[in-house]
Amino acid sequence: MIAAFVLVAINASAGQGTVQENVIVATRDLSPRIPIDASAIDIKSIPVGAYPGSLLFHQKNEVQGMIPLVTIVAGEPITSNVIAKPGTVQGTQSEFLPIPTGYVALDLPTSEQQGVGGYIEPDDYISVIATVDLNGKVAAATVFTNLHVIRVGPPSTGPAGQATATATSLTVVVTQCQAEYLTWFLTNASLKYSLESYHDYDPSATQNPDPNCKSVLAAKGVNLKTVMSSYPALF
Repeated sequence: MIAAFVLVAINASAGQGTVQENVIVATRDLSPRIPIDASAIDIKSIPVGAYPGSLLFHQKNEVQGMIPLVTIVAGEPITSNVIAKPGTVQGTQSEFLPIPTGYVALDLPTSEQQGVGGYIEPDDYISVIATVDLNGKVAAATVFTNLHVIRVGPPSTGPAGQATATATSLTVVVTQCQAEYLTWFLTNASLKYSLESYHDYDPSATQNPDPNCKSVLAAKGVNLKTVMSSYPALF
């Protein structure tokens, strides 16, 4: 009788350790800082005895777009203690900026008057107008269009440390060649930004490397002569 009871207890314990659930698992190794896309996850039935139920996910939309904090090996269940929402983690564990291959991110200073009253938001597209004063001749021209804004901030600080609505910087995606020209204009001209209509946004512009500037190695530097040649309307 005692032996039968022990056997039942062992079987019950074994049954608890092999409980199966449909949970979200990685279909390939996931690296830290890279957002999780739909192709990297799947729903699979696995033994979940070693995982507290509160850590597991059961729907793909709960995990897609999240940022791994550590390497997650293919086949492992994805748990809530190893991922985070984009923008919530700072420092070395924050997500990579969404910079397409062949492009770089560049920070542009902004203000209420310079940046459309603070209405520019991430994923907007802007144009850049430069005003140059050379030997008493003042001219303005649009020098860049369709620049993708990927980050906005931080907000400027008002009296008593209160944050105001207007950010102080815009992070945009450009080629390294464009970055050199923008740096020249930031140093030698006055810049103003216009917010393009969302009907005119062109995300395809950065889907492939620019044939005229395929990588950072293609940038050769700019000076007054090259800027005058590229933007004669300003001079």
